[in-house]
Amino acid sequence: MTIKTLTRGASALALGLAAATAHAETLDMQSIYPNSLPLLGEAGAEMGERVSRLTGGSLDIVFHNPGELVAGGEIWDAVSTGAIPAGWYSPGFAESVIPAAPLFTAFPFGPGAVEYTAWWYDGGGEELWAEVTAPFNIHSELCTILSPEASGWFNEPINSAEDLEGLKMRVFGLGAAVMERLGAQAQSMPVADTMTALNLGTIDAAELSFPAIDLALGMQEHANHYYFPGWHQQSSLIVFIINQDVWDGLEDSHQAAIEEVCAANVALSVARGETIQMAPLADLEAQGVVIHEWSDEMLATFSGAWDEVAAERSAADADFARVWEHISAFRAEYARWGSLGYLD
Repeated sequence: MTIKTLTRGASALALGLAAATAHAETLDMQSIYPNSLPLLGEAGAEMGERVSRLTGGSLDIVFHNPGELVAGGEIWDAVSTGAIPAGWYSPGFAESVIPAAPLFTAFPFGPGAVEYTAWWYDGGGEELWAEVTAPFNIHSELCTILSPEASGWFNEPINSAEDLEGLKMRVFGLGAAVMERLGAQAQSMPVADTMTALNLGTIDAAELSFPAIDLALGMQEHANHYYFPGWHQQSSLIVFIINQDVWDGLEDSHQAAIEEVCAANVALSVARGETIQMAPLADLEAQGVVIHEWSDEMLATFSGAWDEVAAERSAADADFARVWEHISAFRAEYARWGSLGYLD
């Protein structure tokens, strides 16, 4: 090979790299969870890094922690209007504008990870979410699914529904409505706001997540009675949201990269969510945290209250009713396979 040939090759490579750089695209992604939280935020930061690697740097998704661009409660509106291009988000936080949204994140006595993803990918859930969010000009990709959460942290044991009356507690999504029905003063708020409220004493108790995250946040410093199972969130969906116009403007290869990375993220998060719980749970117990399991009577109380809430929400909102009917029908059909295919 001659020097002239090498020079031509180097020139062609330089032109190719210049062209790639010229077409490089950067998307700012505001997260509702900090990247310090295992899976919740961490998976969002990793998602952007993997998309960049997969596209050779031609698409860079920049992760922003809560509050860096907009407040946590403003992410949905900001992505909808295009004020920010993308977000790392749990659909349930959009409940104020989409009453059915919590059914696409987690709901009381809901499905586990396998059943939930089956409904989302192949049972019509993804299409339903696209329908109810169409007026908001947002495209979503399921990008992480979380393990069961703990039911909450309390300063005193909870032995009956009467013990919940007047309790000021952070509870996410539809679980908050159940707790309200049972007499608690319940509210849903982002993680960062929850820690502030605990520090200020404006709430008495809280549920946040599973042991790995609860330990990382230092929940044991606020209460020492830790309850399971998390009847309100047996699994939780996290989505990558992007302004629809921005999504439509991406190259096909960039869209495909996001879709594939998110699908892989779902599989990885199922595995990681199970393996990261044991050591933190043991650590919490070593620090004096008392682990409780709800009695059958209390679980029945929560379940009965949820049935009432679901009926009321269905009567109040047509989309909620449609989604609730849809996922309930899927679960009824799935139950036959679930009971035959898996050990109890």
